Amino acid sequence: MTVAVQEKIIESVGGFSEESVRALSAARNEPDWMLQFRLDAWQVFEAMPWPKRTDESWRRTQLTGFDLENFEPNASPAGDAVLNQFAREELDDMESAASLVFQDGGVIHRDLTEDLASKGVIFADLQTAVVEHSDLVQANFMTSVVKPDHNKFAALHAALWDTGAFVYVPKNVKVDLPLQVILNQATAKVGGYHHTLLVAEEGCEVTVVDDLLGGEDGLQSSVVELLVGDNSKVRYLNLQDFDHSTWNFLNGRAAMGRNADFRWIQVSWGSKLTKAFLDLDLMGEGGHGELLGIYFPTGRQHIDHETLQIHRVSNCFSDLLFNGALKDRSRNVYMGIIKVLPDAQGTDSFQRNGNLILDSSARADSIPGLEIEADDVRCTHAATAAQVEDEYVFYLMARGLS
Repeated sequence: MTVAVQEKIIESVGGFSEESVRALSAARNEPDWMLQFRLDAWQVFEAMPWPKRTDESWRRTQLTGFDLENFEPNASPAGDAVLNQFAREELDDMESAASLVFQDGGVIHRDLTEDLASKGVIFADLQTAVVEHSDLVQANFMTSVVKPDHNKFAALHAALWDTGAFVYVPKNVKVDLPLQVILNQATAKVGGYHHTLLVAEEGCEVTVVDDLLGGEDGLQSSVVELLVGDNSKVRYLNLQDFDHSTWNFLNGRAAMGRNADFRWIQVSWGSKLTKAFLDLDLMGEGGHGELLGIYFPTGRQHIDHETLQIHRVSNCFSDLLFNGALKDRSRNVYMGIIKVLPDAQGTDSFQRNGNLILDSSARADSIPGLEIEADDVRCTHAATAAQVEDEYVFYLMARGLS
């Protein structure tokens, strides 16, 4: 039965085709280079096989029931769309330097509370940036951090990306308040492909927040590319709260320069199934990177985070902590690797995953790992999965809790 479903996934792409890629690019009046980029990515997508249960990354997360035929390739932007209650609440909850709100492939709200342009900061929707900042985008868009051939879903994203934010912070510039991006995937049974591209030059400071909502019976295949310059300080938050019927795929990587200080916070509340690849790539000496995650699946949710902390050079530090609680028949999968290359002497790296099992039918799989090719390092990892102790439950119930 599983094999038959897998074959159906491979054979069924519905309205997804080279023609749909061309139509999307034409509708946006994109420059020739972006059209060619999309077409090349579509060829990569068609050539790559779908994930199989024998692939290590997908051994515990299978695509049974996933079929591209169930989705339209792209949503048509609604020009008269208004902010819904959830988007307004998210905007009100955070004091930001600027904000962008996307819905169904288009921008429906822009707000600028700080004069970023006078500092040389660019904070624009990616569709606009492709035209107005073409050189910067073309040089950095899926060229080195996350490439289209990273995996099947990255290639699909590269061919059909629709919404996204482009952030450029020049050398030694500090943006005091966060830059907030909200995506509301409102239309059901439609594919969405949100992209975040941050270019942080040397010595700058910036915080970017992606807030992802909605998505009833939807598909989201997003990519996050963060270029963290030498001596810069960058904070990135990815807050995912899709409807529990949405298939969610994420490919994200931060490429860190010398003495960079970087922190990624990943919050995974929603989706039917999430498969997220999250990488810290320490490329310059003295880098300090943190990857922090929290999740709380319920019902039949399936949340899978796969992380990579790759140390290429000496004297870098990385720390990872993913903690979550599971209820009902939900499942969490965590798989992570600390990879230390031969030139990365003096590496200090840690990795920990903790799971609190709140129902006997919930399940957590935790697979931390080390690949060390240097001899002067300090690398450790840990994983736990446990229920709440009976004594603690009795204590709480004795004080009136269920």
